[in-house]
Order: sequence, then structure tokens, then C-alpha cells
Amino acid sequence: MAALIWIGAAMTLVGLAGIVWCIIAVGRARKAGLDEDGMKGVLRRVVAVNLGAFALSALGLGAVVAGLLLG
Repeated sequence: MAALIWIGAAMTLVGLAGIVWCIIAVGRARKAGLDEDGMKGVLRRVVAVNLGAFALSALGLGAVVAGLLLG
């Protein structure tokens, strides 16, 4: 079950990296001073990545917990 723990930890770290990327992308978009349509386009893309990153992170944490309970 150690492999499940390590795989879950890796998934969680990738998810967290995606969340950090979303924060940086929105910060850059705000500093760029985009108009309303430009900002909406950036936010649509970032929201999709953000949801995927949170889902991946949650699945990774679930895998870690499952590995700990089974191991």
C-alpha cells in the first residue's frame, strides 16, 4: 500500500501546483489591465484548470488516506 500513498501524494502535489498556477495567472491578468472581455476569457480558462486541480488534489488525498487505512 506504500505505492498508493506515494501516488496519492504525487497527485496532491500536482493539484497544488495547478492551484498555484491559477493564482499566478489571475494576478498577471489583473496587472495587465485587461478589458472586461479579456479578463472574462482568462477567468474562464483559469476556472476550468482550478476545478481540475482541486479535483486532482482531492483524489490524491483520498488515495493517501486509503493507502494509510489499508496499509
